[in-house]
Amino acid sequence: MQEYWEAYMKPMEGHPSAVMFNVDVSDGSLNDEYGYVGFVKVFLHAPKDDGLLGEEEQEDISFIEDSIEMESLRYRIGKYVGRIITQGSVNFIYYLKYDFEWDSAVNDAMRKFEDYRYEFGARTDMEWEVYNKLLLPTAKQWQIIQNHRTCNMLQEAGDNLRLGRAIEHKIYFNTPQDREIYKEFIKSDGFTIQKEMEPSDEVSMYGLQFYRIDVPYYYEIDELTMNLIDNAKSYGGEYDGWETSVVKA
Repeated sequence: MQEYWEAYMKPMEGHPSAVMFNVDVSDGSLNDEYGYVGFVKVFLHAPKDDGLLGEEEQEDISFIEDSIEMESLRYRIGKYVGRIITQGSVNFIYYLKYDFEWDSAVNDAMRKFEDYRYEFGARTDMEWEVYNKLLLPTAKQWQIIQNHRTCNMLQEAGDNLRLGRAIEHKIYFNTPQDREIYKEFIKSDGFTIQKEMEPSDEVSMYGLQFYRIDVPYYYEIDELTMNLIDNAKSYGGEYDGWETSVVKA
């Protein structure tokens, strides 16, 4: 079955880091079965100046990635959950049923790549702290991922992202009083209220839908949604994304 993966950038220890993570395991359903976290750190031969993966090594790292996953499956030991590329190394992260054969799986996988230096290890992590703290994006990082995916889809449909149009947003609140206060704030910022959504079987919160004429280009929509997330939080609300129609040149 095809797994759902996402990728994004974030700083780690003051350095740019490229993170890729397995979204399908984010519901915590595997926590009880996989109580150990295992890692393999592979040192790059020729990282870019920023410490990230260069184009000339992408194929090699892809082969290494596949080899480690094949051996983890052969040993029936682990679940691949993500990788972090930073400071000249690629860190592959697995959750394991047990850790006593992890060294054999890793060494078997890396035997075909003798010119690459690597380190590996494993420890208990019943709460999946490594996944939740290092791999999972924050609410803002996740929104940027969604923003760029939507922008890509619009472009594929022939959209000119630099043209202004109505962009609709939704925010949910715990109380109708919070929603009423936020309505006045958002109207003062040039937004038009479209409708209010009352609690239902699907959503137990009080919703608000509103729009404004804006440009959905990558950086502009990122700045707009980051501001909305901050504003919503200060009013006790939770931002729930945006949508718009295709506008062609």
